[in-house]
Amino acid sequence: MRCRYWSKILGIVCAALIYAGPYFARAAACSTQAQMSAAQRDGIVNAGRNLISAMQSGNVQALQDNVTPALAADFTGPSSPIGRLKPRIEGAAVTVDDLYLLDASSNPPGATATDFYCGSPVVSLHFDSLPRGTYALVILHATGVPHPQQFALMLSKSAEGRWLLGGFFDKPMMLAGHDGLWYWRSARHYAQSKMAWSAWLYYQKASDLLEPVSFLSSPNLEKLRQEADQIRPANFPTTQPMILTVRGTNFSVNGVDTTTVFGPLDLDVHYAPDAAEAAQLQDPMEARQQVTEIMEALLELHPGLRQAFHGIWVQAQQGTSSLFALELPMEAITSTPPPPAAESTPSSH
Repeated sequence: MRCRYWSKILGIVCAALIYAGPYFARAAACSTQAQMSAAQRDGIVNAGRNLISAMQSGNVQALQDNVTPALAADFTGPSSPIGRLKPRIEGAAVTVDDLYLLDASSNPPGATATDFYCGSPVVSLHFDSLPRGTYALVILHATGVPHPQQFALMLSKSAEGRWLLGGFFDKPMMLAGHDGLWYWRSARHYAQSKMAWSAWLYYQKASDLLEPVSFLSSPNLEKLRQEADQIRPANFPTTQPMILTVRGTNFSVNGVDTTTVFGPLDLDVHYAPDAAEAAQLQDPMEARQQVTEIMEALLELHPGLRQAFHGIWVQAQQGTSSLFALELPMEAITSTPPPPAAESTPSSH
């Protein structure tokens, strides 16, 4: 199972269920909600609803009584699921989307890489390290609130037959006012229009919003990933920076993503200035000029970004220190191009 930045992952799901090692997975039994008995289905649904209800009402004791012992301490304080989520989901209508009953009771002793193949069309779940036992995955969403949320609860069946929370994942259902299907449709539009950067970034947002947990795969999610891979732009800064040349100066752009920190969807650009560039950032006027020239150069190379994003937020960083940051809406970034910009990937020498 892979852990993503957007997941709140607790206890056994990432601590006891995951290890780094060679891939060899054992297949185990999975039942979808349609394949469960009424008693199985009702027991899992009730456990999931009760846990979310406790989060909505701020009932710490109820949560601590229904989580694995390793997790009990994680449900106190402002950074706990209750502290973060209660203000967002209090009074929300909660809907159960999917249930999976996962029988790993035949696993050998110790933690084992395990795959589950569920229903038709097949939904697959992969765990790098799963102890012997019986589990359930409950996928839910909460609506009727300003910021709808989606959740996945990993439940573990105790020796007494109780469903206990072993892992918890949450993330928003919408980003900048749009859901995952909207981002997927928009990504396809940008791909057809040969706007590779916009398409790639929108595919990433679609995946973030539509993928309930990173260890689940379905035909639709695989289709989304395949479409994204086909449009993956060359020289996009991921494992190594992109060198952006503007007016004879090389800027090392080491990260491009999206952000809603200012409300609308912006392009989020990080670069690492060299010593001379960092010295210019000490002067506010020169700093603004340097950063706006980076914005202009990116738009010259990828004009489709104007259509896809509200603005650009550029951050100059040295290590973990921020030297300068500026956000501008697209209409404030000059449409008159500077001398031709160029992008390249640095050699490994």
